[in-house]
Amino acid sequence: MKEKIGQMIMVGFRGISVTEKDAIFKMVNDYHISGVVLYSRDLPSKEHVKRNVLSPTQLKKLNQNLQAIDSTELLISIDEEGGFVTRLTLADGFENHASHQAIGDLDNIDSTRIWAQNMAHELSELGINMNYAPVIDLNINPENPIIGKRERSFSDDEESVLSNSRIFIQEHQNQGIICVPKHFPGHGSSDKDSHKGLADVTHTWSKKELIPFQELIKDGSLDVIMTSHVYNENLDTLPSTLSPKIINNMLRNDFGFEGVIISDDMQMRAISNFYDFETSIEKAIIAGVDILLFSNNAAPCPEGSNENCVEIPFDSEIAKKAIDHILSLVNKGHISKERIEQSYQRIKKLKKQL
Repeated sequence: MKEKIGQMIMVGFRGISVTEKDAIFKMVNDYHISGVVLYSRDLPSKEHVKRNVLSPTQLKKLNQNLQAIDSTELLISIDEEGGFVTRLTLADGFENHASHQAIGDLDNIDSTRIWAQNMAHELSELGINMNYAPVIDLNINPENPIIGKRERSFSDDEESVLSNSRIFIQEHQNQGIICVPKHFPGHGSSDKDSHKGLADVTHTWSKKELIPFQELIKDGSLDVIMTSHVYNENLDTLPSTLSPKIINNMLRNDFGFEGVIISDDMQMRAISNFYDFETSIEKAIIAGVDILLFSNNAAPCPEGSNENCVEIPFDSEIAKKAIDHILSLVNKGHISKERIEQSYQRIKKLKKQL
C-alpha cells in the first residue's frame, strides 16, 4: 500500500546531480515516488540560483542517474511550452522554441509539426519523458496575467487550439514523450494568477473552454490531464483540483476520461493560502486526482503583500510527509484502499507506454 501511494506523488528537488546521499535518491529509492519535475531556477532561494538545469550534457546525465535509482520507470517531467515558459534556455545551450501563441498565430500545420517535432526530440535526447503541455486553455482574456500575457494559448478559437494541440501531442508521442494537456476545466478567462492566490472565473468562464478537452478525450488523444486551481462558483464551491463535481463527475463520468489526472502544483497559493497541506491532499484524492504534484519551488511572498500569503519553504521530506499522511487517511478509513488502487492501476498503465 505504501508503494502504491508513493506512485501518486511527484516532487521537485534541488540538485544538478544525484548521489545516494541526496534526498531525492531516498524519495525514489525508499518511497518509490512516481516521478520528479525539473526546474531551471530555485525560487525559494531569493537569489533564484540554478536548480536542476545547467547544460544539455549535465541534464542528460542527471536524468540517466535518476532513472537508474529504482526498477520502476520514473516520470521525469518538465514545463516545456516554448516562449516565456521554458526551463531549457538558449543561454544554457538548449534550443529556442516559439510560444504557443506564436505558433497559433502562424496557424500552419507544417510549422506546428516541425516546432513540436524539434521540441519532443530535444526532450527525448535529454531523457525527459513527460511534458506539461500543450496548453489547451482558450485565450478568452488576452490580459490574463498567467495565460494570455504569457503567450501560452494557441488561440481564442477552439478549432485552432484543437488542431495545433493534436499535432503537438502526436509528435511528442512519436518520440516517447507523454503529454499533459492543461488546465482543466479552463484557465484562459481568469484575470488572476493561481500561483499567487485565488483565481475566480465564476463570471468569465464559459462552457466552450471545455471543448478542447472533450474533443481530445473523444478521439483518444489524451493519456493524462492536468487540473487547474481556478474557482468557479457555478461549478462548485471548491477549486477545481479539490472538486469531486469537476473531477469525478464532469471529467470522469460525463466526459468518460479514463487516463491519469495530475494536479497542478499543490503548493500554488490558490490552494495553499486556503487549505493546509493535509486537507488539500485528502480533498484532491477524494475529488479523483491520481498524481499529486509538489513543485517544492514556491517563490517567497512579495514584500509588503496585503494578501494572506503563506510562506512555503523547500522541504526535502515532502514526499515522505505526503505518503505518510495518505497512508494514515487509508488506515483511518477516510480514503479507501480501492481508491488508492484505482490511481495505482491508471499510473501503472500509463508507465507501460514508456
